[in-house]
Amino acid sequence: MQPHDKPALFKLVADVLGYYRQDVSPFVLNVWWSACQPFDMDQVSKALTAHATNPDHGQFAPKVADVVRILTGTHSDRAQLAWGKVHEAMSSVGGYTDVVFDDPAIHAAINDCGGWVKLCRSELDDISYLQHRFGQSYQAYSGMAEYEYPKVLTGDRSPDSMFLKRGLQPPAPVYVGDQGKAKQTFLLGGPTKERELTENERMFASAL
Repeated sequence: MQPHDKPALFKLVADVLGYYRQDVSPFVLNVWWSACQPFDMDQVSKALTAHATNPDHGQFAPKVADVVRILTGTHSDRAQLAWGKVHEAMSSVGGYTDVVFDDPAIHAAINDCGGWVKLCRSELDDISYLQHRFGQSYQAYSGMAEYEYPKVLTGDRSPDSMFLKRGLQPPAPVYVGDQGKAKQTFLLGGPTKERELTENERMFASAL
């Protein structure tokens, strides 16, 4: 959640607590703001609706812990969906191409798993372990308000400098998922680690 979401969140919380005939103080609103920052407005709104319509707990006014509990479960579901997107891209895009996903947490989680190339070259027997590790990292990052991630997941290709020396533009990364969100991932991400040259690439570079 971004700072500009604060007024909308305050109004949402005030409306919900008003439904339960409860007063809202600045302290209460600030507690909600602090707890809800790792999530987005749509998630919080749906979680509050889910609480209100719950036959066991819906008659009681929601507390911050109720919403966080609901959204923590949602994080697990989102991690599964994110892994499905990654697994599909491993086949459709492959490890020789730079890639940008529409979710920064995917970049951070893949970086924790050793990078895009390593993930794409994983043995079949290691996939279950990597999926588990990815899921843990993804849930951790998606629960943070701020974290660092590489703007591009680099593939196993020649470095940009080699293309530029030949007067060619480096290949553009493949955007996976929502194109607008993927471009935001690229624009807001951090620097990418320099790709190590293979022996063949060093020979090619020296010949330029």
